[in-house]
Amino acid sequence: MLIKVKCHPESKKELILKKDENSFEIFFKEKRERGEANKKVFEILAKYFNIKENKIRLIKGARSPSKIFEINE
Repeated sequence: MLIKVKCHPESKKELILKKDENSFEIFFKEKRERGEANKKVFEILAKYFNIKENKIRLIKGARSPSKIFEINE
């Protein structure tokens, strides 16, 4: 399953919002440095879908706030 994610790093709170079936917005405290933001997005998605992080793959947007992930359950 492919999902679109809009990331909001350096937010005051950690939150995941489901916009529609395959679209999410994620707010988190980590900064956009040394891949910290991407690592946190992996953690949040793994927790949300109740799967291991190695079942998630970043397809597009490693350096962009808009990302596409592949979820393998």
